[in-house]
Amino acid sequence: MGGNKMINGQLLLTYFYLFVYICLSSGVILYNKWVLSPKYFNFPYPITLTMIHMGFSGAIAFCLVRVFKVVPPVKMTFQIYATCVIPISAFFASSLWFGNTAYLYISVAFIQMLKALMPVATFLMAVVCGTDKLRCDVFFNMVLVSVGVVVSSYGEIHFNVIGTVYQVTGIFAEALRLVLTQVLLQKKGLTLNPITSLYYIAPCSFLFLFVPWYALEKPGMDMSHIQFNFWIFFSNALCALALNLSIFLVIGRTGAVTIRVAGVLKDWILIALSTILFPESTITGLNIIGYGIALCGVVMYNYLKVKDVRASNQLPSESIPDRAMKDWKLDKKSSDIYNDNVDSNTGVSNFGSNSVSESIVGDEEAPLVPSSKLS
Repeated sequence: MGGNKMINGQLLLTYFYLFVYICLSSGVILYNKWVLSPKYFNFPYPITLTMIHMGFSGAIAFCLVRVFKVVPPVKMTFQIYATCVIPISAFFASSLWFGNTAYLYISVAFIQMLKALMPVATFLMAVVCGTDKLRCDVFFNMVLVSVGVVVSSYGEIHFNVIGTVYQVTGIFAEALRLVLTQVLLQKKGLTLNPITSLYYIAPCSFLFLFVPWYALEKPGMDMSHIQFNFWIFFSNALCALALNLSIFLVIGRTGAVTIRVAGVLKDWILIALSTILFPESTITGLNIIGYGIALCGVVMYNYLKVKDVRASNQLPSESIPDRAMKDWKLDKKSSDIYNDNVDSNTGVSNFGSNSVSESIVGDEEAPLVPSSKLS
């Protein structure tokens, strides 16, 4: 009886973590849109907003690592920093810059539909970099996702070429960042948790963002017309930081399939909420049909990846009961970023060379989050 109560308590805690993750992930996206949109808070400076997030996250991480010593630093050499952290930070900064800039031109709902392209971009980058092989079944899923996104774009009433280009560019920058994370950090054997990853990557990303900010945004910033509300920007940056920690908690407690379902649920909630909070975000029937087609491709892709992971973990000599027990435990094990089967450097599973192509969507502000678990 006591065991059942404990299991129920753990299950409720897991669902609570999932609820917090969905709320924070959706909240950060909607909050960024509200802050950047000329129709609402009217702070149309996406690079500046991203720099605030990186500066705040880097400062908090520095305090936790160096001042309060909550998390110990890793052994970081100049060679590893120059060859691994710097290029990863550059693409991380690029993905956030382009992604946030897209909010100025297109709706949150349409942005979420375009994000269905993430597995396509990641798979292509993985094939180009040699970390994945071109397979017919996966390629078919990629084509299905692409067709769905094209149909959804065709049905978009307020279609904007500039905003779409920004968002797609950000998606490919994020995909390349995910592949580089595996190729560079995993080979170095570097172990970074969410705090230490922000400690090293956030300041470097801040510096990368400073160059386009100085060239593109600073000349056009009229300080007399900018309403700088400290609490708005503080709470916005705090939500972005909290999102990192919530993903870390969720991945440690749930299975990969569970988080994928939560990710899909989050996308639908975001699309629905954006149409309520931002009336200009009109959704058409063609939008929904296209996104549904793309989602079918993503679900099939996830199924193939989970099947690959399970196949690689089943030995021919196992008995049927042992195999069944191992299959039952696998979903939990595949999401535990600190167990023996998952590389805690990148959050990418060590089950095969194609593991990085499991990465579907990297959440906002999460530099080294195991995105392979978030669909």
